[in-house]
Amino acid sequence: MSHEDAASTASHPGPARAAGPEAPTDTRFFGQPWALTHIFGVELWERFSFYGMQIVLVYYLYFSVSDGGAGMPQATAVGIVGAYGGAVYLSTILGAWVADRLLGSERVLFFSAIVIVAGHVALAVLPGLLSVGVGLVLVALGSGGLKANATAVVGTLYSEHDPRRDAGFSLFYLGINLGAFAGPLLTGFLRTSLGFHWAFGAAAVGMALGLLQYSLGRRSLPDAARRVPNPLPRSRYPLMIGIGLGAVAAVALLVAIGVIRADNLSLVVVVVVVAAAVAYFAVILASGRITSTERSRVLGFIPLFIASVAFWSLYQQQFTVIPIYAEKRLDLDIFGWQMPPDWVQSINPVFIIILSGVFAAVWTRLGARQPSTPVKFAAGVAIMGLAFLLFLPFAGGGAMSTPLLAIVGILFVFTVAELLISPVGLSAATKLAPAVFQTQMVALFFLSVSLGTAISGVLARFYDPENEVPYFSILGAIAIVLGIALAVGRRPVLALMRDVR
Repeated sequence: MSHEDAASTASHPGPARAAGPEAPTDTRFFGQPWALTHIFGVELWERFSFYGMQIVLVYYLYFSVSDGGAGMPQATAVGIVGAYGGAVYLSTILGAWVADRLLGSERVLFFSAIVIVAGHVALAVLPGLLSVGVGLVLVALGSGGLKANATAVVGTLYSEHDPRRDAGFSLFYLGINLGAFAGPLLTGFLRTSLGFHWAFGAAAVGMALGLLQYSLGRRSLPDAARRVPNPLPRSRYPLMIGIGLGAVAAVALLVAIGVIRADNLSLVVVVVVVAAAVAYFAVILASGRITSTERSRVLGFIPLFIASVAFWSLYQQQFTVIPIYAEKRLDLDIFGWQMPPDWVQSINPVFIIILSGVFAAVWTRLGARQPSTPVKFAAGVAIMGLAFLLFLPFAGGGAMSTPLLAIVGILFVFTVAELLISPVGLSAATKLAPAVFQTQMVALFFLSVSLGTAISGVLARFYDPENEVPYFSILGAIAIVLGIALAVGRRPVLALMRDVR
């Protein structure tokens, strides 16, 4: 579940890594600085609310009005969910920019948490589709800002050579997955027992608890968390305000004239993210501030970027196709009790918690003998394709005919593929980044997640529970072929990467 969160634990370089005055001796939180509890808590509750809301969302959009939903066509519903997910990762770029140029990571984190609470409250209390429009915009902007900066704030708790740093990030990552595990359990129970708006309300309450805890403890964070690394000159404020207002006006106009609609939203996000990614690559490659070696490494990142997009376009269907599959095709009977289909989303975080340590230990043990980055990417994409083919033995079996154990096994394969792409991809982005473009390369990795997530919404529109074989077989086969192609072409890619493996 926390693929992108695995990435976020090592991303956005943010403020300088300076420790607070108590950092060397403060071990009150499992050997870590007590201030870590405040970031741990707000991130846990943010992930609780994010995943708890996201799984309920797809059901709310396509369930009939008589069942408490919005009554949208299934294809439109999954497209909106994919577009929303893509927008979250796209907004991490905005969150990082505001932190670097205007407010600093800690303030952006705090204000983002407030925006998220407002978004969940809107989903819970506003009527009809107004709640969806207002709520999703606010949650996407807030989640992007929080995601981009929580990791940077954690980094300020440790001096550069503090031996507790990796363990601290591991605890932070645990909080992410505990929230991702618990969110769908509670919101799924409330949805099936009391209704959609109770579930949305639970997400709002959870995020409010995280905000309250963080508000009480944020003053204990070091000053480095509030530092603005590259302040925007005041003379440029009017230009930036004009650009922001112009962008909002352009979106409003496109919505008003019908260019941007609910049924093409995911495609719109795809176009925007492709344009942003091309622009990022162009700016970096054309820069006169990078060396020929650095330029070659950026070129070597392009095949990895494409593979990452392919991976996330399948993986992120956990929030589009898998909820529909769980509701329509999965046998959820457990000794006479019907498990809420929402709970399927809590399976992946358990595997992440178990397997992330296993993978870290394997790479450490192999050392220089471990597979190269292109090979890991190739394996991750191919295994993701295999996971889609694993649906085929159960295709065409009729409603509620897939055993629960089968989806557990398939999501285990999802997780194995994720751990070959997500942490490895972010590590590759930092290793291949030119010295003057460290943040932009991390941004490019997040853009690959954003693009893949939006594409997952486009693809999910073609999923038909009554005729699943073409969908799972075609997408699975394409992913496997792409993985094989990257494995075959690993030598040219490694040559471009110039001694980075």
